[in-house]
Amino acid sequence: MKFIQVITTTPNRAQARRLARALVEQKLAACVQIVGPIESVYRWKGKIEKAREFICYIKTARQMFSKLEKAIKKYHPYETPEIIALPIVASSKDYVQWLRKETQVR
Repeated sequence: MKFIQVITTTPNRAQARRLARALVEQKLAACVQIVGPIESVYRWKGKIEKAREFICYIKTARQMFSKLEKAIKKYHPYETPEIIALPIVASSKDYVQWLRKETQVR
């Protein structure tokens, strides 16, 4: 498969919506699903932190990852945003056709 799901988190729903809209408008993503709030517990600069966040599941073509990563960093308020790509190893034919169309992959 030529497609991936990229995961990032944002500090609030409004930021997630802005990021999602920018990525879809720029055709860097076919779809962004926003889930949350969630609670994250993590180590940052030597301290244990806790935060309320929203997850963005971003569907895109693998070849768009570099541009997508740059865009996430541009719009993201975090110093080091989570940007993780997972391969889509199986999908319905119709969904793949839609992804291909919306990300302009041939």
